[in-house]
Amino acid sequence: MNEQTPTVKFTEMKHGTRDEYLMLREKEQAHVKLTPDRILKALRDQEDETIEGYKITRLEHGLQSATRAWRDGADIDWVVGAVLHDIGDGLAPQNHDEFAAAIVRPFLREEVTWCVHHHGAFQMVYYAHHYDWNQFERDKFAGEPYFQSCVDFCEFWDQSSFDPDYDTLPLEFFEPMIREVFARHPYAEATVQAGTKSPLRDEAVAAERAAA
Repeated sequence: MNEQTPTVKFTEMKHGTRDEYLMLREKEQAHVKLTPDRILKALRDQEDETIEGYKITRLEHGLQSATRAWRDGADIDWVVGAVLHDIGDGLAPQNHDEFAAAIVRPFLREEVTWCVHHHGAFQMVYYAHHYDWNQFERDKFAGEPYFQSCVDFCEFWDQSSFDPDYDTLPLEFFEPMIREVFARHPYAEATVQAGTKSPLRDEAVAAERAAA
C-alpha cells in the first residue's frame, strides 16, 4: 500500500508550522523542476490554438520564428525567446507579451526578455494603421537600450513567420534548448546579463548550422 501523501493541517496560512512549511518547500522545489515539462505542454496545446483567418497555428508561428532565429545564427536565448514569445496568446490575449515575458524573465538575458515584453507594441508598425490605431506605438520606447533589438526581432522573425510553406523545425528540435534555459539559476547575474546585447544574426554561426 502506498503511503498517503502528507498534507498540511492548516486552512489559513498564518497558522502553518515551521515543519509544514519545510515540507511544502521540498514539494515546491520538486514542482519547480518540472517547469520545462509544463512549458512544453503549453506549447503543444498551441497546436490546437488557431484564430480563424490565419494560415498557421500559434505553435507553428512560434516554431517558425525560432527556426528563422536558429538559421540566422542567433544564440540560445534569442531562439528560446522566439519559441515562447507568444505563449501567452491563449490565456492573456490582451497582454500576451507581458505574460510571456513574466515566464521567461528569470531564465533569459534581459535584452531578450525586454523584447518579448514589448514586441506587441513594436509589431503594430505593420498593421495598426489599418485599424486607425497608432502605427508607431513603439516610438515611445525610443532611447531604450534594446529598442533596435526589438525592431529587428519583429522584422526578422515575428512578422515574417506566418508562412505555411516554410520549412519549419519541429518542437522536438527546440526541446533541449528550452530545458537547458529553464535549468538555469533564476535571476542569477550570469543568467540575466543586465545591459548585455547579442546580435540577432551571426553569419558565421548561421553558415555552420546550415552546413551541419
